[in-house]
Amino acid sequence: MPEDHDWEAYKVPPTRTPVSERTTSVPNPVNFFQSAFSYVIDAPVTFVREWIERWQSKNKFYYYHQKFRRVPDLSQCLDGDYLCYYEAEAQWRRDRMVDQEIVEIIRERTAACKQREGPNQFQNCAKEMELLAQVTKAYQDRYGELGYHGNARTCLMKQKHRMMEERKAAQ
Repeated sequence: MPEDHDWEAYKVPPTRTPVSERTTSVPNPVNFFQSAFSYVIDAPVTFVREWIERWQSKNKFYYYHQKFRRVPDLSQCLDGDYLCYYEAEAQWRRDRMVDQEIVEIIRERTAACKQREGPNQFQNCAKEMELLAQVTKAYQDRYGELGYHGNARTCLMKQKHRMMEERKAAQ
């Protein structure tokens, strides 16, 4: 629609509310309170916020994942080196959390593929299902049967026993 209407062609009926004409010399108290609020509260807050934003724009902080250095495995720690034991335990916990997230991501991808494909899921999602089976088996081999209170030492002992069983089966 054009912005400039032909007011002669489309006449607007007169409004019923009369135009108020100011007949008093007393100022409106609403205007006084609005300007007082603007100068007393809004202006200082706005100034401080803009100052903080200018300061933060100079010092950009990028949020990246925290990167930890790899520490020696528990099998590489010397006897009585409790700091090495602690660091190896913390590293093992981080590795376990990462492996849990990997399994969860693959599981979500498989579920999304199954949902997307519907009745053809066995044909079209075979690659995702195979990957999920491999990842789950690897996670179960490493962390399975440790329970909630599993730690790096019990995991290392479990892997040692599994390796001994594999050697015995190979002979």
